[in-house]
Amino acid sequence: MGKIEWKPGNMLYPLPAVMVSVTDGEGRDNIITIAWAGTVCTNPPMVSISVRPDRYSYGLIRKTGEFVINLTTEKLAWATDYCGVRSGRDVDKFGDLHLTKVPAAHVKAPLIGESPVSIECRVEDEMAYGSHTLFTAKVLAVHVDESYMDEKGKFDLSLSRPIVYSHGEYYSLGKKLGTFGYSVRKKKGAKKKRR
Repeated sequence: MGKIEWKPGNMLYPLPAVMVSVTDGEGRDNIITIAWAGTVCTNPPMVSISVRPDRYSYGLIRKTGEFVINLTTEKLAWATDYCGVRSGRDVDKFGDLHLTKVPAAHVKAPLIGESPVSIECRVEDEMAYGSHTLFTAKVLAVHVDESYMDEKGKFDLSLSRPIVYSHGEYYSLGKKLGTFGYSVRKKKGAKKKRR
């Protein structure tokens, strides 16, 4: 089986489809769907999002230097798409979608109440790269929906049925295949090899 070469492009899929809530700092809030989001650093905790300069939310992020990343679910799939194709210049996305604004602890932009995880962020740096600007941000707080806590008191994101974005399409995540390190973990009852 061979491989076909294509011209250079962004084929790093699937990606998290997140709803980023922003504000103008004067009472007008908006939501933009972003698929180009990622982890930058663990300590200090930092994330990034890439936004096109012509998007309405771009100016709001630059003005306030703040945003909230809200993870998405199967129940939020329609809203996730809507927030990616409609402009906050023209519509009130929170109102149109009947989404709940929850006050954040450290930023003015609201959390989305229906999201299982909301991550408050403050911009540390921005870099223009052609079609998009990369905003690197420090994580100020993480809020999780307590209804996704399991019987052991551990947060279980899989209970929320998260979604991802892949080359113009949304997918729900499938079954768990393993946990970090499972490929080298010793099986219970296995004897240690003598050296």
